[in-house]
Amino acid sequence: MSQRSKLTATVTAAAFVLASQAATADMVKSIGQGEGEVSIVAWPGYIERGESDPNYDWVTGFEKETGCKVTVKTAGSSDEMVSLMNAGGFDLVTASGDATLRLIAGNTVQEINTSLIKDWNKIDPGLQSAPWNTVDGKHYGVPWQWGPNVLMYNASVFENAPQSWSVVFEEQKLPDGKSNKGRVEAYYGPIYVADGALYLMTNQPELGITDPYALTQPQFDAVIDLLRQQRKIVNKYWGDAAAQVDDFTSEGVVASTSWPYQVNTLRAGGKVKIGSTIPKEGATGWADTTMMHAQAPHPNCAYMWLNHSLSDNAQAGTAAWFGSVPSVPTACADPILTEAGCKANGIQNFKRIHFWRTPEVACATQNNRCVPYSRWANDYVAIMGGR
Repeated sequence: MSQRSKLTATVTAAAFVLASQAATADMVKSIGQGEGEVSIVAWPGYIERGESDPNYDWVTGFEKETGCKVTVKTAGSSDEMVSLMNAGGFDLVTASGDATLRLIAGNTVQEINTSLIKDWNKIDPGLQSAPWNTVDGKHYGVPWQWGPNVLMYNASVFENAPQSWSVVFEEQKLPDGKSNKGRVEAYYGPIYVADGALYLMTNQPELGITDPYALTQPQFDAVIDLLRQQRKIVNKYWGDAAAQVDDFTSEGVVASTSWPYQVNTLRAGGKVKIGSTIPKEGATGWADTTMMHAQAPHPNCAYMWLNHSLSDNAQAGTAAWFGSVPSVPTACADPILTEAGCKANGIQNFKRIHFWRTPEVACATQNNRCVPYSRWANDYVAIMGGR
């Protein structure tokens, strides 16, 4: 089962600059005849048509019902998604919160007419008008799936779940009597800076961090110092879920930030005893939104997919397949997912998650003087490179 692939090592300027794009199209007022196709930029594993497993197919029925053939371009990182959408030619993108505001600010995506989304009111209220997909009361997409970045650990090393993220940030002796140096991993994307900020928010309260995505220069400097120290104990930076499964299975990695997918995969494999937890500091997480390009070539089919994306078939199927939580809570009752499945994927942890959001200079909590995402990217790439 393919998942979010390895994040690209090269960070292009286009991924960070909130440059103005072509003027945004007028908001769609009605859904007309389908154009015969819809093109979607998506995370691997988000758009399944039964080819990987015939039990997971939320595309074939849509195509038969609407006549809109679905084509998918998978992207391995949020930065790649931004670049692809900036280039144009796509209708939709399943964007995470570290990409959405960049797409909105660049006029790359358009406002969604929620009156044309028949199941809009079924969406979790906490996601409908979230700060990563709603600006000035305008909705720029339809909430899709969400999940936490959990602390995954080898339960043979940790008899009890680690209580703090310190096990991956600071060199220390683990319960098996060995050091954690070379036995932990960190996430490859620049948004991981927020994980460091979240850790310091609890463990260095004198810094005054109240939002891990809104950091003043001194706060940002403290987080970068933490991540430079972490570099000394990190085995590798992961961006490929399947590769991380291998790292825990055969490379001696025992603790890392991760997704529910890797947890479920390792548990199903049975080769390693795996646990996962959200430590005392809380966790970051991703809430993805299906957004429509400002110049979408197939707007009618795009709106048809936006409606389909909220169906139990798509919501529950994706959550069961990917290890995520549906944006429509009632989908948890679907037999393919079940309430137990939603709980296993972390639905009860919603309020403990600090969802990914693009860091901007304009941040109300810090008098509009925060360190922007471009600095996060430049400095984090340097850290991973040993600088």
